[in-house]
Amino acid sequence: QVQLVESGGGLVQAGGSLRLSCAASGRTIGSYAMGWFRQAPGKEREFVAGIKRSGGTTVYADSVKGRFTISRDNSKNTVYLQMNSLKPEDTAVYYCAADRTSYSKVMETTRAYEYWGQGTQVTVSS
Repeated sequence: QVQLVESGGGLVQAGGSLRLSCAASGRTIGSYAMGWFRQAPGKEREFVAGIKRSGGTTVYADSVKGRFTISRDNSKNTVYLQMNSLKPEDTAVYYCAADRTSYSKVMETTRAYEYWGQGTQVTVSS
């Protein structure tokens, strides 16, 4: 079983940048596809970005494509989400998640991910 802890959230002005980190413990993240999700108040949790085990394939939600970049450093057991050109509508709690069963594609549904972090708040002011 893997434990996930997110960090790097905060308050930023529109147009600014943040880098979120997801540190894993318990097992190496090389055994998992990894994803970032977010949940705004009153809304369902939604997929933001995902990356395959090897890091060779990444997938993004249309709303963040071209602005966000997911990456992983398996040697540090950490996944990152670089967020640029932030908008007020990016405000949400951001969650890191691990998928231990998917090999051939990045999954975009919450039910595909077995392990979740506690989340980190990102607030973008206008």
